[in-house]
Amino acid sequence: MNLLYNISIFFYYLSILLVNPFHAKAKKWINGRKNIFQKLEVAIPKNEKIVWFHAASLGEFEQGRPLIEGFRKKYPEFKILLTFFSPSGYEIRKNDASADFIFYLPIDSPANARRFIRLINPQLVFFIKYEYWFNYLKVLKNKNVPVFIVSAIFRPSQHFFQWYGGWFRKMLKNISFFFLQNKNSALLLDKIGLSNFIISGDTRFDRVFEVAQRTKEFPLIKEFIKDSKVIVAGSTWIADEKILAVYFNENKNPLKLIIAPHEIHEEHIQQLLQLFKNKTLRYSGINQENIHEADILIIDNIGILTHLYQYGHIAYIGGGFGKGIHNILEAATFGLPIVFGPHYQKFDEANELVRREGAFTIEDIKGFNKTIDGFIENPDFYMKTSAISKAFVTESIGATEKILFSIKEFVPKLEN
Repeated sequence: MNLLYNISIFFYYLSILLVNPFHAKAKKWINGRKNIFQKLEVAIPKNEKIVWFHAASLGEFEQGRPLIEGFRKKYPEFKILLTFFSPSGYEIRKNDASADFIFYLPIDSPANARRFIRLINPQLVFFIKYEYWFNYLKVLKNKNVPVFIVSAIFRPSQHFFQWYGGWFRKMLKNISFFFLQNKNSALLLDKIGLSNFIISGDTRFDRVFEVAQRTKEFPLIKEFIKDSKVIVAGSTWIADEKILAVYFNENKNPLKLIIAPHEIHEEHIQQLLQLFKNKTLRYSGINQENIHEADILIIDNIGILTHLYQYGHIAYIGGGFGKGIHNILEAATFGLPIVFGPHYQKFDEANELVRREGAFTIEDIKGFNKTIDGFIENPDFYMKTSAISKAFVTESIGATEKILFSIKEFVPKLEN
């Protein structure tokens, strides 16, 4: 199995090399890893006390950010190395102030893992949510470096829990400790004989709650809203956008729309401008003169969606007509009732918020109309739903403190 794994890693790398000339993301993935070891050798001083955090992409980084910042505050003598697997994380956060060193993670070959660990010599390692890289974990285990998985979540369908999963289960034994999101994950680990875990919760709740306490103000967007009620539609795809367009093209309610699509390349922005018949502006083109003319505002940049939910009355979260919904907690922390498409079952927070009736799923435009109109026409129902949504976040914070408390026994040993 070790051989098969390494062969699969080689062919994965080869496939990215082959599509590199034709695929922008693949090109960034390859270029970002060029001369990676030379860059590491220059950047990281010898004898530095390094704590390594790894995030697959941007979402995992935001999930782990409260822990990174909390660790830095509690143990300032350590330098923090942050790695990403995906360009969508690295390219956006490569200059983030929360870490001292930020790099792509070299592909998980035996030679790369040995060389990387030798260069950075980490004292502690945190993998956020998932990504179980066999060679890295093996080298870290052999060197007795504590490795933690934070905000981990497991499902019965994963290969760890299948009849053929013996080799994958052995890989999990290289983890020092698991900080789990939920009870179901704990039951699954217990079933395969692992007991080195606690249910600490999801650090994303800490992150969104923290962001809500220090939101940025956008004066022109406040001008756009004025006294209107607003749907903030976040991370939408074309299937979501077509439903929103039908509603707003026919809607007689005095609603406005702020839409932040998942894809913001020019072709897609033009597609959105054609899709909506109402007066529509793009965020990059608004000014004091034209902002009052629009009913629909298209956010054509990245990085501000989290703060825009503060201006919303209702949130629509995209992705539910595709592989799965995007982050709902950013909206929930502001007490917005949440609406999304039918594919949400992989996300515990969505399942729980639907169960509590703080979030609602729709199958088509008919369901969307009924749900949105229900909020507008029934203020008591709206207020109840809003309160449920906000309470769900506030009662779920605290995972970061639990993790920092639990790792104390590992950290003092490093300080001697």
